[in-house]
Amino acid sequence: MMRDKYKRPAISADASGKRLTTSAMIASIAGPDQPTRSAPFGHALAALAERRPDIVGLTADLSKYTDLHIFAKAHPDRFYQMGMAEQLLMGAAAGMAREGFTPFVTTYAVFATRRAYDFICMAIAEEMLPVKIVCALPGLTTGYGPSHQATEDLAIFRGMPNLTIIDPCDALDIEQATPAIASHPGPVYLRLLRGNVPVVLDRYDYRFEIGRAKRLRAGADVLVIASGLMTMRALEAADMLAAEGVSVAVLHSPTIKPLDEAAILEEAEREGRPVIVAENHSVIGGLGEAVAGLLMRNGARNRFRQIGLPDAFLDAGALPTLHDRYGLSAGAVAKTIREWLR
Repeated sequence: MMRDKYKRPAISADASGKRLTTSAMIASIAGPDQPTRSAPFGHALAALAERRPDIVGLTADLSKYTDLHIFAKAHPDRFYQMGMAEQLLMGAAAGMAREGFTPFVTTYAVFATRRAYDFICMAIAEEMLPVKIVCALPGLTTGYGPSHQATEDLAIFRGMPNLTIIDPCDALDIEQATPAIASHPGPVYLRLLRGNVPVVLDRYDYRFEIGRAKRLRAGADVLVIASGLMTMRALEAADMLAAEGVSVAVLHSPTIKPLDEAAILEEAEREGRPVIVAENHSVIGGLGEAVAGLLMRNGARNRFRQIGLPDAFLDAGALPTLHDRYGLSAGAVAKTIREWLR
């Protein structure tokens, strides 16, 4: 089983030829001047556990790289290091949940989805146990290539009954989602942004609620529905396009399942705008196809497009280079919207 410490940094160059080096242990999606908060999940969980003695933390050799080490330091008697054994991790969490605990388990998204799916399905989801599965490196948030890039995690998990799926945008989203999922009665999968996480949503009078989407920006020309880090990129692209006279609405959908169908349909019906779904995930099986299915079932007539990752194993390299290459950077999103509107 491969972990970060056994892999070398990936090296590539940006458009100017400048040498860029990234490591999955320290890679950040934040821009150079963007405000960030360090380890929002770890701090939020440690604070929540002060008043929730039922909360325990478990990980598969990845506490430092999922920000769970902060919880472990604050509550060492409630932290369990399970080693490189994701199936054991999920089974142990299920057992603790049956005994009245609320386990938060952390690993990388690729390991939870590809290696522990059946254990999550049969031991946790079928039994509707309150296990919270919090996974780092969702989609294209590491430069380490297919072994660590969970580009299909939503496609894998969306079909699992009883499982709530959350894809937060920034540090504020994560801080608010942590107590919310702890209070949720069933299992939850949360795509984690870890380390120095950007702060974006504080400017939009935003409050996280499970199952609710929120319009962050109004716009008459096109509607972008986004989740995760792509909400941040959609907002940045909207600023770029506003300078060109293009008005972009942005609807943030942090809950992938259950989808906020009412909010999406209401926004799609406004002014007959084209609908674009932007997600840090394969174009197969994620938010884009969920929204497309919803619109088709309800007879919507909007033109529809997706901004997402290709159905392919992706390259290794520096994140800025990869995000440009695969269309996830703000500049790439703005370019795609501009070309589609033309």
